[in-house]
Amino acid sequence: MADDLARLAVLDDPVRRRLYEYVRSSGEPVGREEAAEAVGISRSLAAYHLDKLAEQDLLTTTYRRPEGRGGPGAGRPAKLYAAKGEVSVSVPPRDYELAAELLAEAAETGAAPNAVAVRAGRRLGESSTTSVREALEAGGYEPFEDEEGAIRMRNCPFHRLAERHRDVVCGMNQAYLAGLLEGLDRDDAAAELDPEPGRCCVVIRATE
Repeated sequence: MADDLARLAVLDDPVRRRLYEYVRSSGEPVGREEAAEAVGISRSLAAYHLDKLAEQDLLTTTYRRPEGRGGPGAGRPAKLYAAKGEVSVSVPPRDYELAAELLAEAAETGAAPNAVAVRAGRRLGESSTTSVREALEAGGYEPFEDEEGAIRMRNCPFHRLAERHRDVVCGMNQAYLAGLLEGLDRDDAAAELDPEPGRCCVVIRATE
């Protein structure tokens, strides 16, 4: 989340934002001189801002010699910039893409959404070396331990969907976290539905 916010903060500079928008709107990689001319600044200033955008992984860079020139006397290849994928951030974190992927897989395979969610959570747990708490933090759940020692979550990554389709989304969320526990080999804990206002509908409790 901090990295996402840092990336967006780079775009707070109006010149940098205009450069980024110009590169995004171009159908092919853009050179420094072209970008500078497009936004009305010097080449050196454009180079500075374009490199800052690349440092934050908002742009990719490649090098290419001018067309029709080659050999020892052709000069240095020009540095070109291209935009990466979409940039978005939400506070608190949301993960509607994950929900869409799970539902799309269920529709394509004919499997129940909860079964798909269990498998996805299990895969995540099996590929992870973190604790349950760290895995939940990485997923944007904002976990905390309540007075009874259960892990509750301040944030639901599927909040808007859960408000509109509570039974489907909360059930899928519970199945996903149950699969995560399986993948982490945590048979001493269980993911249960226990909705509370303003929090994720799932709680993780120790099993007896």
